[in-house]
Amino acid sequence: MTDLKIAVVCMHSVLGDIEGNLDRIAQMTQTAAQGGAHMVCFPEFAATGYALENPEKVCSANDTKEIIDCLIQMGRDMGLVLIVGLIEHTGEKKPYIAQVIAGPKGLVGIYRKTHLSPTEKSVYSAGRNLHVFSCGNWTFGIQLCYEAHFPEISTTMALSGADVLFFPHASPRGDPEKKMKSWLRHLPARAFDNGVFVVACNQAGKGAGLSFPGVALVLGPDGRLLEQFRGKGETILFAVLKGETLKSIRQHRMKYFLPERRPALYQ
Repeated sequence: MTDLKIAVVCMHSVLGDIEGNLDRIAQMTQTAAQGGAHMVCFPEFAATGYALENPEKVCSANDTKEIIDCLIQMGRDMGLVLIVGLIEHTGEKKPYIAQVIAGPKGLVGIYRKTHLSPTEKSVYSAGRNLHVFSCGNWTFGIQLCYEAHFPEISTTMALSGADVLFFPHASPRGDPEKKMKSWLRHLPARAFDNGVFVVACNQAGKGAGLSFPGVALVLGPDGRLLEQFRGKGETILFAVLKGETLKSIRQHRMKYFLPERRPALYQ
């Protein structure tokens, strides 16, 4: 398996300023491409801003279509895979919290948040599928913010072939130090137990009465911290995910646990 170079973004997203947010996404995607990244991951709600009330006033159905079209064109123009968060209208009563995946060949897919927090349930619809996607010979899954606290999601995606799990966040609680400590309580377990790389990022900066701690990290399939950022501003964190590291974990009889599962006992 070849190595995979990724870029992880902490971005300040302005609520409702879709044009400005997309311009910033384009700038940071270009930086990621110039840095040799094969993939770039943006936070939850990156294109629209963080909305817990009246999301239809922030992003209409037409806005959703225009955002997706714009991201598809970015992937084609810049030659890498983008993972970008937005409010997604599909014609249903309530919109979804979603991440669009677009690449050099067009739309790769859309992941819709399946486990909504108590503050999101009345505003958004829950997704119904735990899809995994591909970038070259790497397979990856996506989980959004609150979903990181459900170990079954990570195991389901790993059993579906995921080598990497991306965790885009829009979490306004805590300062960068506290947020990093929180992530380091549970995200290493998602990597270690499933033998996968874990990549996480958060929105950054202040807006609409909220303050987002800029935090990003990359964990190896042994659960160890490879790269990190903690601060109040925007950043792009680069990391190389080594195929040989993944192989060494998965070929080690005492370090790769999924083959020893006994699903009949878990019913």
